[in-house]
Amino acid sequence: MIIILKPGVSKKQETSVLREIRNLGYRPHIMRGVARTVIGAIGDELTHQSLEALTTLFPQAVESVMPVQKRCKLVCREAHPANSTIKVREHVIGGKKLHVMAGPCSVESEAQLLKTAEAVKAAGATILRGGAFKPRTSPYEFQGLGEKGLKLLSKARRETGLAVITELLSEAHAEIVAEHADIIQIGARNSQNFQLLIAAARTGKPILLKRGLSMRIEEWLLAGEYILAHENSNLMFCERGIRTFETYTRNTLDLGAIPIIKRESHCPIVIDPSQGVGRADLVAAMCKGAVAMGADALLIEVHPNPAEAWSDGPQQVSLEMFAELMRELGPLIQAAGRE
Repeated sequence: MIIILKPGVSKKQETSVLREIRNLGYRPHIMRGVARTVIGAIGDELTHQSLEALTTLFPQAVESVMPVQKRCKLVCREAHPANSTIKVREHVIGGKKLHVMAGPCSVESEAQLLKTAEAVKAAGATILRGGAFKPRTSPYEFQGLGEKGLKLLSKARRETGLAVITELLSEAHAEIVAEHADIIQIGARNSQNFQLLIAAARTGKPILLKRGLSMRIEEWLLAGEYILAHENSNLMFCERGIRTFETYTRNTLDLGAIPIIKRESHCPIVIDPSQGVGRADLVAAMCKGAVAMGADALLIEVHPNPAEAWSDGPQQVSLEMFAELMRELGPLIQAAGRE
């Protein structure tokens, strides 16, 4: 159930409401907004007592109580009508500014990473992406530099000031990845690895949750529910294309997911056109479409020399292509009412 507190509620009143929610058999999850606080009460509404009496018990504190019948209780917009924003260092994702996360598919060397980081920052990116641990279909393909790659990402952050996003593959690596990352990415192959989602949530870091290769939107939302249900409200959904019968592109990028997520959830939505199409020559068009449809951020693979990339070279744009893309996006970002 969803409990909306009145503006200006005191800490003592809030504590009393939380205590009563627990007494009635529910687990409260607090979401603080700019104007008011919303509490998601987790529990079986069919077997536990109704919380609607809270408006009578605490008339000075509780504005309304709403039952939630959807399976997604915390990620849904019923639980949090206003858009959520995610603080990443000095940046806010989900606000007016459209953020661009850019960098190589995988960290290969210090020179490669620093050259890319400096170039994408100069072009306007605010967050550096790069894979230290890489999930590869074949066991013989490059698996990433691991901890060395994480240290290189930290060095790039120190030298450029860019925030860092990198992928978490294993529960065993949760702490070390959180030490070096500002945003933890959960990739498509792990989007329903629920123990990994819980481990990522417990780091307290913002989580970018990619859509699975064959994942329905309801399943994607429910995967996100694991993050919020484990006391981490910093969730972003990332559409990266789904597997269909089409072979012209690597995946089928579902830009329709943008308005759907905006309607169903309060969490920001990010688009990854590089994984979505698997072709550098189509990335710019997909970025433009994503901006026009209301995406909150873009996740773009950029490499100094894509032809020599150790992984996914065909879908990575060059430094020059990225700079040109950022120039072309400027007018579209303004037309969409973003910065």
